[in-house]
Amino acid sequence: MRRVPLVLLQAIVILFFVAFFVTPIVQVLRGGVTDTEGRLTVVYLREVFRNPLYLEGLLNSLLIAVCTTSVCLLIAVPLAWLADRFEFVGKRILVAGLLLPLILPPFVGALGMQRVFGQYGALNAGLAAVGFLAPEQAVDWLGGGGFLGIVLVEALHLFPVLYLNAVAAFANVDPLLHEAAANLGCVGSQRFRRITLPLVLPGIFAGSAIVFIWSFTELGTPLMFNFDRVTSVQIFHGINEIGDSSMPYALVMVMMAAAALMYVLVRVGFGRRGYAMMSKATVASHQVRLRGGASLGVAAIFSSLVLLALLPHLGVLGIAVGKCWYRTVAPTGLTLEHAAAALGHNLTVPSILNSVRYASVATAVALLVGVLIAFLVVRSRVRFAWLLDGLAMMPLAVPGLVLAFGYVAMSQKGRFFHFLNPIEDPTVLLIVAYAVRRLPYVVRAAVAGLQQTSEGFEEAAANLGATPWVSFRRITAPLIAANLIAGGILAFSFSMLEVSDSLILAQKSAFFPITKAIYELSMLLGQGQALAAALGLWTMVFLGTSLLVASCLLGRRLGALFRV
Repeated sequence: MRRVPLVLLQAIVILFFVAFFVTPIVQVLRGGVTDTEGRLTVVYLREVFRNPLYLEGLLNSLLIAVCTTSVCLLIAVPLAWLADRFEFVGKRILVAGLLLPLILPPFVGALGMQRVFGQYGALNAGLAAVGFLAPEQAVDWLGGGGFLGIVLVEALHLFPVLYLNAVAAFANVDPLLHEAAANLGCVGSQRFRRITLPLVLPGIFAGSAIVFIWSFTELGTPLMFNFDRVTSVQIFHGINEIGDSSMPYALVMVMMAAAALMYVLVRVGFGRRGYAMMSKATVASHQVRLRGGASLGVAAIFSSLVLLALLPHLGVLGIAVGKCWYRTVAPTGLTLEHAAAALGHNLTVPSILNSVRYASVATAVALLVGVLIAFLVVRSRVRFAWLLDGLAMMPLAVPGLVLAFGYVAMSQKGRFFHFLNPIEDPTVLLIVAYAVRRLPYVVRAAVAGLQQTSEGFEEAAANLGATPWVSFRRITAPLIAANLIAGGILAFSFSMLEVSDSLILAQKSAFFPITKAIYELSMLLGQGQALAAALGLWTMVFLGTSLLVASCLLGRRLGALFRV
C-alpha cells in the first residue's frame, strides 16, 4: 500500500484518540487545576489531601486495591503454576470453571454475597443450624461498613484476569531453560526462584496492574454495599456539582494520577525486564501427570476455589429464583416469577435493547479502528507505529470512571462537544466510551492473528493484481477471522456489562443500558433486589456463552487481551 494513504489512515486513528481519549483526560486535568473563572490554582488538589472526608475516601480506595490485588495474587499465581505444571483429574472442566467469575459484574455479585455472608445470610443460618451460633446471634462477616465484602467480591471477580496472565506467562517459559538448570543441579524451589519466577514476573505484574487499577476505581460494588467513603463513589455523587465546583475534577485527577503511576511502575519496572527465549523450543513443554491422592488433592484445591468464586453467582441465583431467603441456608421455595417480572418491567426490555444497540455499534467501531491499528502496527512500515500500539492499550490503564467523567466534562455548555451532552442524549458518548474501553481486546486479538499469518499470501495476491483492500478482504480477513470474532465477542460482551460509563453517562431512564437498569432496580423497595438479581442472571447466561466461545477460539491467548 502506498505510503501516503497509510499516513492518512494513521492520522485518522490518532485524531480519533485525540478527540475521544486525550480530550476527556485533558478536560479532567484542566478542571482540577483551574477555578470557576479559568485561573490556575492548586486549591482544589490541596483540598483533596486536607479534607478528612476526601482523604479517607482516597485511602480506602487505595487499601481496597491493595487488598484485592494481594488476594488475587494469592489465588491466581499458585493456580496458574499448578495448571501449567500438572495434569490431574477433571483439569479441563475445573480450569474452565475459573473463568466463570468474569461473567458476573461485581456490583451484581455484591447482592449475592450479602445474602450469603450478611448478618441474616446463609452462612449464619448454617452455623446456627449446627449449633455454632445461637439462633438470635448474627455475625457480620462482611465487616461493619462492607469493606471486607467489597474486597472479597472484587477479588473473586478479578482473579481470573490475573490467572490468565500468569498461565500465559508460565506457558511461554522455554522448557530448555528448565532442562539446562536441572543439568547444572538447579532443581525444585531453587529453580523456580532463580529461573521461572524472573521469567513470569512481567506477565504477573501486568495482570496485577489491571486488577489494581480496576479495583481502585470500581464504582458499582461500593455503591451496592452503601460504602460511600471511597473516591469513586464521591466522584459519582459529585457529578451534579460539576458546573459549580471543581472538587469532582480534583478527585478524578488524583485518582487518574494514582492509576497512571501504577501503570508506569509496571511498564518501566517490569515491561523492560523481558528475557529473550527461543521462538520454538526443541524440547516440548512437559506436564507431570498426577495420579491417585496427589491428583485428587490438586483437583480438590481447584474445586474449592471454583466453589468459592461461584458463591456470588449462587447468591444471585438464589435471590432470582427463590420465593424467600431470610435467615435460611437456602431459599425457601423456587419460583420463576422474578425472572419473568424482570423481563416484563418497564425498565428491563428497553435497557436490554439499548445495551444491544450501544454495544453493537461500539463493537463495529472497535473492530474498524482496532483492525486498522493492528494492520498499521504489524504490516506497515510507517513511522511511529509503536505510538499507535501504545495508544491502543492505554484505555486499560485509564480507569473507566475517569473517561466517563471526562466525557461529561467535555460536553458541558460552552465546550466544543457540547452537542453531545449526555443529559439530553448519551447515545453517542456511550457508544464511543464502550468502543474506546474495549478497543484493546480487538487490537490484541487482531495483532495476534496478523503476526501468525504469513505476508506471503498478501504479496502473492498483489503480484496477481489485487488491490490492498481486495487482498485484505479476500485473503487476510478470512485467515484472522477467528481472532476478530473472539475480540469482537469480548468487546460486545463487556460493553453490554460496562458499569462506570453506564452509571455516569446515562441520566434518563429512556437511555438506560442494562447495568444502569440493574442498579436502579436494586434500589427499589420490596422486590427490587430480586428483579435486579434476575436481570443479572440473564446477563450471566449471555456473557458466559460469549466467554466460552472466545476461549475456544483463542485458548491460552485469551490472557493477552487483559494485559497492559
